[in-house]
Amino acid sequence: QVELAESGGGLVQAGDSLRLSCTASRGTFDSLTVGWFRQTPDKARDFVACIRHDGSTYYAESVKGRFTISGDTAKNTVYLQMNSLKPEDTAVYYCAQRRDYALGHSPSSYGYWGQGTQVTVSS
Repeated sequence: QVELAESGGGLVQAGDSLRLSCTASRGTFDSLTVGWFRQTPDKARDFVACIRHDGSTYYAESVKGRFTISGDTAKNTVYLQMNSLKPEDTAVYYCAQRRDYALGHSPSSYGYWGQGTQVTVSS
């Protein structure tokens, strides 16, 4: 069973950048797709981006062109580089491992989740 841990969140101003990290411990990503989601208290968990073992990526329209997902297999880590941050990007960000190798946005397709890291963007 894999355990995921996110890091890199924080408080920034609009227009700033942050890089989130998701590291797998007690296991590996095992070539399965890894994704990032985010959630605010009044909304359901929203898809942000995912990456497949071959490097293929898929982004939500709201972050396309601003966020970049990447992976480092040697470090067993997936990153989310977030540029040009907006106040509406404020949320708890979660990484998750899919149950398969597909690219997709449905949270129910992801079996393992981290505890989340808070990102707050002030205006």
